[in-house]
Amino acid sequence: MSITLFAQQAELCQGAYFTEAQGQEFLEKHAVKTKLEWETRAAAIRKQLREGMDLQTMPPKPTSKPIIHSRKEMDGYSIENVAFESMPGIYVTGNLYKPLKKQTSYAGILCPHGHGENPHGRFREQTQKRCATLARMGAVVFVLDMVGQGDSKYCEHKMPKALKLQTINAVRALDFLMAQPGIDPERIAVTGESGGGTQTFLLAALDNRVKVTAPVVMVSAYFFGGCVCESGLPIHKKSDYQTNNVEIASLTAPRPMLLVSDGGDWTKNTPNVEFPFIQNIYALYGKKDLVENVHLPDEKHDYGPSKRNAMYVFMAKQLGLDLKAVTDSQGKIDETPSKLLEQKDLEVFNAAHPRPKNAVMGDEAVMKLL
Repeated sequence: MSITLFAQQAELCQGAYFTEAQGQEFLEKHAVKTKLEWETRAAAIRKQLREGMDLQTMPPKPTSKPIIHSRKEMDGYSIENVAFESMPGIYVTGNLYKPLKKQTSYAGILCPHGHGENPHGRFREQTQKRCATLARMGAVVFVLDMVGQGDSKYCEHKMPKALKLQTINAVRALDFLMAQPGIDPERIAVTGESGGGTQTFLLAALDNRVKVTAPVVMVSAYFFGGCVCESGLPIHKKSDYQTNNVEIASLTAPRPMLLVSDGGDWTKNTPNVEFPFIQNIYALYGKKDLVENVHLPDEKHDYGPSKRNAMYVFMAKQLGLDLKAVTDSQGKIDETPSKLLEQKDLEVFNAAHPRPKNAVMGDEAVMKLL
């Protein structure tokens, strides 16, 4: 192993890198009292995010046209299967959900998903329901595959630079979403759960086009993400420098943010530890009311119905979406019209639509490109 690689690995903060007590102590030690103090700290955090990912500059944006096919009209929304290049030969894959009702302009919502099996990420019920319901509320929604999942099986998910590639893919997915007809650039949001929550706050930290976020079951003072796609590169630590995901999520300030937490994972302390720290940073901008926390102490780690409901209400308020379009006569959110489709209906690449000939395949080839 090279000295450089060994030094990098020594600076990785993975999984429960801190104890709960250490996480709380770190936040107490790094509490800021002025906006200038925070913005100085924020600049250092952003710098290490970019350097740690070796992403000081984005690779050139490919000029190829997106692949879009198999449009399906559903109850109040449509779905299309999509692929586009984020780098030459690297195809971001996913589904584009659009409201059928014509509007003068549309909010755009990017939906990265978390880790999860049977089925993978974007094909899971919780992901399909979320995207379809947001489209029924009037938003244009794009859900993208994690690296190595869904249609993006050109490399293993846990390849060493998954974090860098997923960040590049998320930025290019934002480009694609914002290029859709009628999208209002001032109404752009990102929401994802678990590893998708990590993608949510990392993208918001690095890209000011993101105006609203809802990272779900992820922002923790002591847990740094258990996968290489979240903590496999030195974004949290370098020599005597250290940060955690709470400070990174705080880079979203003062843009509206909803933290959804539960009692069954590393977000169990959010109301008493993480939320007050972030709220203090929003208060420095005079925007304390723009960050919210919905805590579900009896729930576990997922993007289940009550977590989605909290997000729908928040997005409706912040993006001007139509919550009434998805509520029943009793005023409860009804996801029933958001139909669950089979994986074969949502896949981008199949016999009729083969993977492009220039697609880069295999970990070695992808790593070389990165």
